[in-house]
Amino acid sequence: MSHVINLRQARKAKARGEKERLAAANRAKFGRSKAERLEAKAEEARLGRALDGAMRERDEPDAP
Repeated sequence: MSHVINLRQARKAKARGEKERLAAANRAKFGRSKAERLEAKAEEARLGRALDGAMRERDEPDAP
């Protein structure tokens, strides 16, 4: 005897699977969490401050 399948449930399960596949693609595409974005921004600011602190003052030549 064959197994009875509820088509409504099968359709919904297929839609959930498709949504999950699309969500996984979007996570890979747009991928960073808020914490990761904030951490990267803080690191960029730290590197900028380190670079600014290492800059030497330019001596202007004396104009006659």
